[in-house]
Amino acid sequence: MTRDERREKLESFGRAPVLLSAALRQFPKKMWLFKTIPEKWSIHEVILHLADTEATAYICCRRLIAEPGLPVLSFDPALWAGTLGYFHQSTKEALEIIRRLRQMTHQLLKALPDSVWFHSAENLRDGKVNLERLLEIQERHIPHHIEQMRANYVAWLGLNPPRKPATLSRSRAGTSSAAPPTTGKLGAMMLMNP
Repeated sequence: MTRDERREKLESFGRAPVLLSAALRQFPKKMWLFKTIPEKWSIHEVILHLADTEATAYICCRRLIAEPGLPVLSFDPALWAGTLGYFHQSTKEALEIIRRLRQMTHQLLKALPDSVWFHSAENLRDGKVNLERLLEIQERHIPHHIEQMRANYVAWLGLNPPRKPATLSRSRAGTSSAAPPTTGKLGAMMLMNP
């Protein structure tokens, strides 16, 4: 990866929490627990997964920089989602973790000398990784899950189509310039005092 390519990846990496926040504003909170099938994650679960991944990446980056060659942490996302009670955890707090840890890691990575980018270590899931490879993986991670959230939203919309706005009946549509009927004392006063 060239310096310019790395700089582009770093900027994309740093912007991801903003993209996530913008995407989440498109999805009504009432559907954040919706799953297309029981084995798939809801938006709520994806947010908690992203927080766990961000915390893991935060440590992995620092380990690769400070202690190259030592194994870096990996985890089983499905196992964590199933055993850590994602359903009962706060998405607000998870989003704050994502934002803060990503910001700190982004600032650290931007300041590194070129030589550090080639530090490497073993990762049980991905094999041998260096800092550049870890950046590539993390830079794509949030956008990948935003697409997953969009797919959930589209599926939810298919089952919960938005209501159509009410329309005037044809007989009333032709008389729309007439005053609406009024009732009660206030209505009578309005008719007498135009």
